[in-house]
Amino acid sequence: MRHRKAFRKFGRTAEHREAMFANMAMALIERGRIKTTDAKAKELRRVAEKLVTLGKSGTLAARRRVYAQLKAPGKHPKDVSSEDGRTRAQKVVDALFNDLAERFRERPGGYTRIIKVGNRKGDNAPVSFLEFVDYEPPVPGAEADDDE
Repeated sequence: MRHRKAFRKFGRTAEHREAMFANMAMALIERGRIKTTDAKAKELRRVAEKLVTLGKSGTLAARRRVYAQLKAPGKHPKDVSSEDGRTRAQKVVDALFNDLAERFRERPGGYTRIIKVGNRKGDNAPVSFLEFVDYEPPVPGAEADDDE
């Protein structure tokens, strides 16, 4: 029985687990869809849903809580991208508060879905896609039409 067991530990320390989920949450917000194991997807869904809810509130306090959750304290020279001087976390938080918050403004919850895709070849672990509910995969060749 799993009484009073709040979450999965994945055989990692708390710091490692928090860093892993912060990194996966940033990847999910950047790309809209990630492929991972079923167990990690189920746990990451909890993190991502809370981040989107914070993004919908739009307050400064919520923005600071998201930065804390994503483990992004400040600018480090190697974290800053060369094109615009913003860190990856800053880009993710802006996308969360601007794009995702507007997309899910009227939705009361349930921002993500898990699609099971089978088992991984190496260790036979069950693998899933975790994606936002309005995710549309990029169409190959669509970029070529924009250039013309």
